[in-house]
Amino acid sequence: MTEHPATDGSIITAAVLVIGNEILSGRTRDVNLPYLAVQLNEIGVRLREARVVPDVEQEIVDAVDQCRARYDYVFTTGGIGPTHDDITAASVAKAFGLPLVLNPEAVARLEAHYEPGTLNEARLRMAHTPEGATLIDNPVSIAPGFQIGNVFVLAGVPSIMQAMFEGLKHRLAGGAPVLSRTVAAFLPEGAIAKGLGALQDRYPGLEIGSYPFFRQGKFGTSLVLRGTESATLAAAADELRALIRSLDAEPLETEPA
Repeated sequence: MTEHPATDGSIITAAVLVIGNEILSGRTRDVNLPYLAVQLNEIGVRLREARVVPDVEQEIVDAVDQCRARYDYVFTTGGIGPTHDDITAASVAKAFGLPLVLNPEAVARLEAHYEPGTLNEARLRMAHTPEGATLIDNPVSIAPGFQIGNVFVLAGVPSIMQAMFEGLKHRLAGGAPVLSRTVAAFLPEGAIAKGLGALQDRYPGLEIGSYPFFRQGKFGTSLVLRGTESATLAAAADELRALIRSLDAEPLETEPA
């Protein structure tokens, strides 16, 4: 596992760990995962796994350990605030076998941000990182995230998380950008499944997915092809259109409203 993958056309992978009981309880709806999925795809990093993890130290440690060994990058969101249940930093430190320390640069940033005498013990919790971590800037509310190895620890508040990611994405080495084509048809999945499976066999380098819909009183299927070579995508899309026509339907380039 390399911590700094090279841009050599290889597939670069990532996992996202959404941390917080409030997500699992349904009290808060997560919007960070869709954002990260889109942003990573744009720079050629394929999101391969996402987990929602409770505010339980050992579960965070296990998830971080498993994902950092399996993927090129791991992004965590949530659990780096000033309260007792913000345990992500300590858990990540434990996963790496490192001490959790008061980061001098993080302290300096907080001191410059808060009024004199208001940087209390709770707020100083946000200045703790694993020893040797690199800070991730937070232009919204100052308290930084951090990177240790191939793990990037981000805030849970969407506006802060997004600002953090914008500031760090230049550190990421992506693979070949993932392109996609979508063809829809008023055909049920069962009608097209056999031909679609054969198409996938002919194009093993593509990801081909089918997604049913019900519009205008009819069943239909959106078919999404994803890959890194535009010519291959175009050829597979042409074959897909021919398959749809052979089933007495007309291919649509967008799903009907």
